Amino acid sequence: MSLNSQFTSPMELLISFDTLFQQYEQLAQHPNPLISEKARSILHLGEQFPELRHGFADVTILKNREKEIAEILQDLFSSLLTHNEIKAASVPFHDTIFNLSSRFHDIISKSGSQFQLEIKNMAENERYIMACTIILNDCYNYNLNLKRPFHYEIPDKNGIMRYYKILYNANFTEIIKTDKAPNITQEDVDELLDNYDNIMLWKQKFPENSYIFKGFVISNIFDVTDDFAISEIKSNLIAEGKRQDKNFIKDLQSIFQSFLRIPDIRVGFSVFNKDEGIFERVYGEGMHSFLLNDNPMGNCADMLCKSSYKRLLKEKKHISVSNIEKAYKETQGKVPHIKVLNDQGFKSAIFAPIANKDGLMGILELVSHQPKALNSINANKLEDVMPYIVATVERSKSDQENLIEAVIQQECTSIHPSVHWRFKQAAQYFIKENIILKKNVPFGKIAFENVYPLFGQIDVKGSSEARNLATQKDLSDQLKQTKHFIEKANNLIKMPIFEQITFQINAYLKQLETYFKVDSEHVITQFLKNDVTPLLELISKKNLALKLEIDDYFSRINSDLSILYHHRKNYDRTIGLINKNMSTIMDNKQIEAQKMYPHFFERFKTDGVEHNMYIGESITREDSFSLIYLYNLRLWQIQVMCEMENEFYNNQDLYPLSLDVASMILVFNQPLSIRFRMDEKQFDVDGTYNARYEVVKKRVDKAFIKGTTERITAKGKLSIVFSQQDDETEYLKYIHFFQAKNILGSELEVLELEDLQGVTGLKAIRVSILYNNKMKEETSYFTYHDVIDIIGNQNFAS
Repeated sequence: MSLNSQFTSPMELLISFDTLFQQYEQLAQHPNPLISEKARSILHLGEQFPELRHGFADVTILKNREKEIAEILQDLFSSLLTHNEIKAASVPFHDTIFNLSSRFHDIISKSGSQFQLEIKNMAENERYIMACTIILNDCYNYNLNLKRPFHYEIPDKNGIMRYYKILYNANFTEIIKTDKAPNITQEDVDELLDNYDNIMLWKQKFPENSYIFKGFVISNIFDVTDDFAISEIKSNLIAEGKRQDKNFIKDLQSIFQSFLRIPDIRVGFSVFNKDEGIFERVYGEGMHSFLLNDNPMGNCADMLCKSSYKRLLKEKKHISVSNIEKAYKETQGKVPHIKVLNDQGFKSAIFAPIANKDGLMGILELVSHQPKALNSINANKLEDVMPYIVATVERSKSDQENLIEAVIQQECTSIHPSVHWRFKQAAQYFIKENIILKKNVPFGKIAFENVYPLFGQIDVKGSSEARNLATQKDLSDQLKQTKHFIEKANNLIKMPIFEQITFQINAYLKQLETYFKVDSEHVITQFLKNDVTPLLELISKKNLALKLEIDDYFSRINSDLSILYHHRKNYDRTIGLINKNMSTIMDNKQIEAQKMYPHFFERFKTDGVEHNMYIGESITREDSFSLIYLYNLRLWQIQVMCEMENEFYNNQDLYPLSLDVASMILVFNQPLSIRFRMDEKQFDVDGTYNARYEVVKKRVDKAFIKGTTERITAKGKLSIVFSQQDDETEYLKYIHFFQAKNILGSELEVLELEDLQGVTGLKAIRVSILYNNKMKEETSYFTYHDVIDIIGNQNFAS
């Protein structure tokens, strides 16, 4: 098998020991007879086996002449060090090795029968280009730096992967130009400097096998498992807290100067804001962006030409300009990133994408005042450190996101995902102005214009009366129990205090039965705590016969308030369960609603559950809003309200107390503006013009039907409150549709409401709700198109 059959190369490979034989020819004349005699014996091998001197590509010769080759190389492979050194002879960038040291042979033998030795991090095209740069340096006296660490990955006897760094000694090689090799000019080299990835161009300048490599290299190999790929630049990037150090950039530039061997290199960063499609400055001590020229931000499409934009943002590959001045003249200053670099006086530059699996996060910017210093060749050296830069940026980005979230939570509250982007914008500006630039700027106004509101509630009917009744029962039961103990004690020992407390208890019991006032609960509770409890404690100590009964009494009352909490507990548990169950239904249904069209949503637990929704273009930031989405959300709201009612009444046995609920929807057909109130940590309408909506929303569930004392909300019915004739027409269509679907019943009223304070002309549609278990099985939601398909454009307002 030939060495040259494994991969393509601009060099035909020949293993030869000619350069070594030449040195032994000189040693053959040495005055020391031991040295000269040994040299002559090795030269005799060259005469006996001429292929060892002339060169060969047939790897079988390595096996056939293994003994002779070992003898030729004995001065380079010391027998005294063979068990210590990891060493072999080979040809550069090739997996074929020979004359292994004992230690290296032992490592290979323990790696397993299936193991194949292979140089890592060396793609075939890269191998070809590296061979070209060696030719340029050796044959044309250029000094192109493309030295990258190469390594073996070899498993040990336990299957644990070990890493070995390879260093070549190329003292015994020569490269010979053939007739097939074109002459390389300075223009050729300049073209290659900016086209590292263009393998066809390299092959055009350096055709396959147009040069001859003759000789061998010595591979000195070192175990670097413990510190593999660790370097000063990497440790500086991953070290905790380095970015906050005021010397961070200065130190980083010094490291890059050593890494790339360019004395005047400067380092910059820019952040990619995917949501806005812009590059932004990184604010910190000494931080710069040469792409932005220290502007706060810039549109990505405006900062780069189309090809560079595609390469950086889409392909996530670096771009380099080795001669900025030349490129500026050739493009007449029309390429944005070349112009901005030229304006700053830089002569060469590299922009490397900082990207992870989620996409581009930012740009690493390297610039130099030397032309050709930075180019597409040494840009590839960055591949070894980019993972550490990515890790650093990920951590920095995470810290920034946490800081933004902390500001939002502190200044606002828990924010719905649909509007989170706006709070994030404001938080970023707040951080820049107050934390970085040390200004005293308040948190910015958060507002959305031209959004349509939707409001609804499912409310516990008569909740105040139910709680009062529970309170009365608890107080009455407690008063009767304490009266029992005191009367028993009085029968045993007559004391005026017993009679006085009994008289007061009877008075409070009568009050509970006849007239329960606003302050009755507080007055009776204080009486029980301050007057009755101490007396019972005294009786318990003095009367062992009553002690057990009184101790049992104390075990059943609240120890802090000294009150019986049984009926009220059932009430509170019922309200809590209703709120929890209804909120869970609403939250789960919202997941589907957001898929229709993103919108703001919030809900509140009171004696029931209220919800607000706002939908419009300013919330989504997309030029896609249509009234159809509003109509669909209104249909969804009706269907969900009916589902919540069904869930409640079909599962009333789950609640400790029997209560009723009533549902209401408020319709407002004009878009309005909403603003986040920092003091209240919630959204409400912005401006006096829209204040009417908030007034109605807060009072409408207590409104009476005109000319009656009956409230508009009622058990078993959905009340839809509106003020415009168009609203009535629209919602009657929806109602008839849901009647056809057996979700709403046939009882339907259109009612006028009594005027509220500052609000007149309200009307309501009230329609019965059908309760059935089938609604639990309904998983899809109807759309406006479903309504049109079933009932057409018929007007049901009459």
